[in-house]
Amino acid sequence: MLLPLLGGCCAVAAMAQQVTVVEQTRLTKGVGEAYYPKLSPDATKLLFTDADAHGLQMLDLTTSEATTLSDESGAGFDARWADDGQVCFVTAKRADDRLIYRTPMRYDLASHRAEALLEPQHGTVQPVVGDKGAAFVGARKSQGRVRDTGTSVYTQGSQLMITRNGVTTAYSPVESYAGYLWACLSPSGDKVAFVAAESGVFVTDLEGRVLASLGHYEMPSWLDNDYLVVQNATDDGHQFTSSQILLLKADGTFSHALTAPTSMTMQPTAAAGTIVYTTIDGHLTMMKIQITQ
Repeated sequence: MLLPLLGGCCAVAAMAQQVTVVEQTRLTKGVGEAYYPKLSPDATKLLFTDADAHGLQMLDLTTSEATTLSDESGAGFDARWADDGQVCFVTAKRADDRLIYRTPMRYDLASHRAEALLEPQHGTVQPVVGDKGAAFVGARKSQGRVRDTGTSVYTQGSQLMITRNGVTTAYSPVESYAGYLWACLSPSGDKVAFVAAESGVFVTDLEGRVLASLGHYEMPSWLDNDYLVVQNATDDGHQFTSSQILLLKADGTFSHALTAPTSMTMQPTAAAGTIVYTTIDGHLTMMKIQITQ
């Protein structure tokens, strides 16, 4: 059974733009309950995990073959695709001193092996993936040099950390006491999307200048260099009351509902014209759309 769609969403014209859903497939083979999906840049593979981000799996979308990359806790929460055939992720384990220790990990798709890049450390550890490489930024110790990642972006508190030409610069384009989340670089590497916790999704250039404010949404992911998909969710303070996937133009001039608020669809990921999202019950769906003027 396919997820319910918003009535008429398969072809809606607005501002001379038309969005057509050309394919919609429930991903079931080799997949149980799945959350935090992450498409590879060429949209041929998908990372996912369980509801608690325990373990990390990869689904080959061309063969429907699933592979376990890690059985460790936390591995699937913020896994990233590097451009060199590797997957970067962070595991988390509570030690005897009751503190959580995080370990930066790398899985090589060619050798089918995972390796720890540093000893476990207390504090935040996050992967930073650019167009020339990857690194890990840790509160206590980092692995690799962010300046060698090419053009990349990550967040620290209420700062966007944008690296280009070997230099990392901190920007705070939007006031936010609760911090920034989900920073991501556009496919052509000239724009950044992120969420300011109190204000929603913003798009900036590489000098931190705001190009567009897109609204109070979460989890932006670039479909191509002009469009993003986002999660539009509401809650009552205890649980979600609605959640849907929206398509937004990066300049803020166009929005389109891809699923209905009642569908409880969430956590979108996009790449190369393909969109994957899950539901509150962990059911994955792949969607391909066509945008015409």
